[in-house]
Amino acid sequence: MVNAPKDNAGMLWDSLLLDNQLCYALYAAAHRMTKSYRPLLDRLGLTYPQYLVLLVLWETEGVTVSEIGRRLRLDSGTLTPVLKRLEVAGLLVRNRRQSDEREVEIGLTPRGRSLRAEAVHVRQSVMCQLNLTEPEIQAMRADLNHLIENLSANG
Repeated sequence: MVNAPKDNAGMLWDSLLLDNQLCYALYAAAHRMTKSYRPLLDRLGLTYPQYLVLLVLWETEGVTVSEIGRRLRLDSGTLTPVLKRLEVAGLLVRNRRQSDEREVEIGLTPRGRSLRAEAVHVRQSVMCQLNLTEPEIQAMRADLNHLIENLSANG
């Protein structure tokens, strides 16, 4: 195909090509990333959202549902079923906070804590698939966090 010079309308139409869409690149990357995690997490009996919740709890145990939601950028309607499934699986407990009965505090069970050692291998396996250096991963994460902040500020 011959690339003819483009007028303004042609450039506008090019902006609508799938390969020129940042949103699609992010969507496809996110899909591939969760697909990479799936078989590794299946061995642990976890879904990707459950894994994310556990990452928050391994970092800071005894946090509220709203704090987990803030960290994961999820609303309580999305988060509550994930927490219930983790509780049924025996990985966490939910208790009303004594200082404020309206808040539910989440704690890990011994089984939930012990899963952390196995989860280290999950991240290592996925990082090997990426074929990126740790500084490259950190730079990409910083760029994505900047994008998330910009989009969050706009609604």
